[in-house]
Amino acid sequence: MNLKIACYGVLMAVLWCLNLQAKDSPVLSGYLRNYTAVLANDDPEFAMLQNTANLSLDYRIDKTAFRLSSWITHYPSKELELGLREAYLDLYLGAFDIRIGKQQVIWGKGEGVFITDIVSPKDMREFLLPDFDEIRTGINALKTTYYRGNHNIEVVLVPQFIPTIMPEKGSIWRVEPEFPVPPLIDSSRVAIPFAVKNSEVFAKYSLMSPIADIDIMGGYLWDDDPAMHVRRTIDLQTRQPASITVTPRHHRLSVVGAAFSMPLGDFVIRGDGAWYAGKRYATVDPRVTDGLVEKQYVNYLLGGDYTVWETRLSAQFIQRIILDHCSLMAEDKVDNMATLLINRKFLRETLTLELFSYIGLNERDALVRPRIMYDFADGFQLQLGANIFAGDEGRFGQFDNNDMAYLKIKFSF
Repeated sequence: MNLKIACYGVLMAVLWCLNLQAKDSPVLSGYLRNYTAVLANDDPEFAMLQNTANLSLDYRIDKTAFRLSSWITHYPSKELELGLREAYLDLYLGAFDIRIGKQQVIWGKGEGVFITDIVSPKDMREFLLPDFDEIRTGINALKTTYYRGNHNIEVVLVPQFIPTIMPEKGSIWRVEPEFPVPPLIDSSRVAIPFAVKNSEVFAKYSLMSPIADIDIMGGYLWDDDPAMHVRRTIDLQTRQPASITVTPRHHRLSVVGAAFSMPLGDFVIRGDGAWYAGKRYATVDPRVTDGLVEKQYVNYLLGGDYTVWETRLSAQFIQRIILDHCSLMAEDKVDNMATLLINRKFLRETLTLELFSYIGLNERDALVRPRIMYDFADGFQLQLGANIFAGDEGRFGQFDNNDMAYLKIKFSF
C-alpha cells in the first residue's frame, strides 16, 4: 500500500509540473470528509467509521485537456483503500470530442435509479447510501461525441468488462441466498476474459431543443450482476438435495431505450425507459436444470419536478415488467416503485432540509432518508441524517435491521 501511495504521489507531482506549461492555470479541487454512522437498533454499534480524501486535478492546453481524480479512504479496522475514480484525456477536434481513459459515463433522466444509465457499473458495498458519483465506478473506455447544432451522437467502447462491486462477506449489506444444504461456489466462469469479442459498446443520440431534451440509446453489454446457475444432486433415498453447486456467470444483454425532459411552465416532466433482452431470472421449474430462465423485460419511469415557495418537489413512478412471465419464477411479473424528494433551503441557502424516499409498492417496503446540511463556513459543511428502512421483505425491507443515524463533516476546496 505504501508503494501505491508513493506512485500516486509521484503521478500527481508530475501532472502539477506539466500544468506549469499550460496556458490556463491548473485547477486543483477535492474534499476531506469524516463519515460516522451508528445503527439504531437494540444493540447500537458503528455502521461506518470512514475518513476520505478525494483529490482532482484538471488542466487544459489548447485543444487538449486532462482530468485525474483519485481517492484515499481510511477505516479503523482495515487497510487504506486507494484508487482512481477518473483519469482521462480529452481531445477537442472541431465537431468531435474524444475522451480516452478511466471515466464515469452518466446517462438518463432518472433520479436515484439506473434505467438507461447503464454504462458505468456500480459500487454496491454500501447499498444505495453513498452519493451517486461514488456509486458509479470509473471504466476504461473510449468515448467519441459528434456535435451538429442541437444534435449530438455519443459512442462509447468499453474494451474490458467491470462488474458490480458487491458487499464483502460479513457486511450488513450482504444478502446470502438460502439453500437446504450449504452450497459449493464454483467461480471458474465468473470472469470475462479481456478480448475484442468481449467488449461492450454503447451509443446515444441526443436532441436539445427549447421544447424538450430527448435521448435515444442502445447498448450491447454484459449484465453487471452475475446470474447464479444452480446444479443439484438428489439423494435417491430421501429425495432431498445431497449437494448444491452455484456457478456465478455474467451474460450478454441487449438494451434499447429513450429518455426525455420537458419543461411545462413551472413543472418539469421527465421520462426514462428501456427494453432489455437476455436477462436471467431464478425459477423453481423442475424442468430447468440450472434454475434460470432467460427473459426480456421493460423498465421505465415517469417523473416530475415542481418548485413552490422555494421548495423543490420531485416524484417518480418506476415500473419493471417481465415479458412472457411464468408463475414459477421468483420475481414478480410487475414490480412497482416510487421515489419522493422534498428539498428546501434557508438562511441564504446555507441551510438545507431534505427528505428522499424510495417506496416499494409491491412489498410495501421503503427507504426513507431525511437529512440536514449546513454550510457553516467557506468550504465546510455539516450533514446530519438518517437511513430508515421499513418493511419485512423486498429490496428495502430486507435491511430493516440496518436503520442508522449518521454525521458527515466535509471540507471542500
